[in-house]
Amino acid sequence: MVSTFLRGAQRLLCVVLAGTMTLAAAQGLPSLGDGSSMTTAAERKLGARIARELYRDPDYIDDAVLEDYVQSIWQPLLAAARQRGELTSEQDERYAWEILMGRDRTINAFALPGGYLGLHLGLIGAVSSRDELASVLAHELTHVTQRHISRLMEQSSRVTPWAIGAMILGALAVSRSPDAASAVIMGAQGAAVQSQLNFSRDMEREADRIGYGVATQAGFDPAGFVSMFDKLQQASKLNDNGSFPYLRSHPLTTERMADMQARQALLERRPAPTQPDLVHGMMAARARVLSNPGPDRLRSWVGEAGTLGPVPAAQAAPVLYAGALSASRLRDDEAARGLVQRLRVAVQADPKALRQAALLDAELRSAAGDAAGALAALAVIPADQAGRPELLLAAPLQIRSGQAAEVAQRLQARVALDARDAAAWQQLASAYAQQGQTLRAIRAEAEQQVARLDYAGALDRFKAAQNYARGPRQGNAPGDHIEASIIDVRARAIEAIVKEQEKERQAER
Repeated sequence: MVSTFLRGAQRLLCVVLAGTMTLAAAQGLPSLGDGSSMTTAAERKLGARIARELYRDPDYIDDAVLEDYVQSIWQPLLAAARQRGELTSEQDERYAWEILMGRDRTINAFALPGGYLGLHLGLIGAVSSRDELASVLAHELTHVTQRHISRLMEQSSRVTPWAIGAMILGALAVSRSPDAASAVIMGAQGAAVQSQLNFSRDMEREADRIGYGVATQAGFDPAGFVSMFDKLQQASKLNDNGSFPYLRSHPLTTERMADMQARQALLERRPAPTQPDLVHGMMAARARVLSNPGPDRLRSWVGEAGTLGPVPAAQAAPVLYAGALSASRLRDDEAARGLVQRLRVAVQADPKALRQAALLDAELRSAAGDAAGALAALAVIPADQAGRPELLLAAPLQIRSGQAAEVAQRLQARVALDARDAAAWQQLASAYAQQGQTLRAIRAEAEQQVARLDYAGALDRFKAAQNYARGPRQGNAPGDHIEASIIDVRARAIEAIVKEQEKERQAER
């Protein structure tokens, strides 16, 4: 059974198979036989096309808390890659560098052209430390910076052009069964492409070597690479039952494992951390709960937390976190409140973990309809620790309580820093609507669609905004004429993208 988070990517594969040579021409990509290199702009376009389908997948999740945690690992890796010269200025500017998370419980991560990465919650829930997660992200980052996917395409000139999609989706297509690839690439031609589904051994070794250096320079313990390999090796010995598709797209070899162990041996051994990483344990627990387990599993986590005796904080934190979040999802608000209070007591000596407990408290209170309690829980978080999760948790509560103007100012600052924050645009649309600023609300809805790469949907909203601006209405908001001008400019830009996409679709038929 192929992962649901990959359905969108497989739909693109079908388009590629049907498009043959015209797809390459329509997207400005080189044909597989001309020996030329794909431009970074073409890679970004190709990656965006796949990412657009993943955004639409029901398993896609934009969880502000997990996203914040993953970014705390991802951004130092990007910075280290820049410092080392692995990430060129052209790639830095042209690529997206976005991580899309999926609720899938399998252990997987994958790189796409143009700086898009996919990350399953199952992987976050399975790794034992942030260093192990950093090792996976550094490895995938290197696949992108070294342009392994485009290099595979260039090396595969003897394969028929329709196989380009299979190569792009090499890390995606084989998911929960070794036979999954043949389900999407059938017949004798599929067998000819099978060898292209995985990155080559040389590319895997290169991703290990460079990723190791990037992770180490970013401040992560290189032991994370070795311990992650140990996990995958154990899964391989146990005859992987489909929960580790990462093993197939990134097959282990004794040579790769020995290389990482040798590199670690050459480094000075780091002292053991003085405090356990409570935050990672809590985030791993969150990933496991949000990956859509059944009610029985949720109840077992609640039961485990309820009977937990006196244990060290490192053991208590993930159990209490999973129990509290599970209780909330089961609508047992009383149990959820009790468990989150125990969690706050357990982690009170760790400011970063205490912040996560406060965020969880606010989230559970909000879900239970206690807006005042949720805002009070967020208020205890020091301002220098607050970030995107606090903003997005507080925004809908404050909008409903009559603070839409203040919320809009904070959200405007957020989207000015990151125009691709779809959730912030969505909340900003609500804040504008609450204030009666309809034109701005419609534009924010359009920008939300742009952030999700849904340009047709965005154009529809921009045109709705233009129609509203031209029609008779009362109570024009100050500055609406400026907003209307911005909308006109944005509408023309998005319309050009939509027309280009339509030309590509016509060429594929």
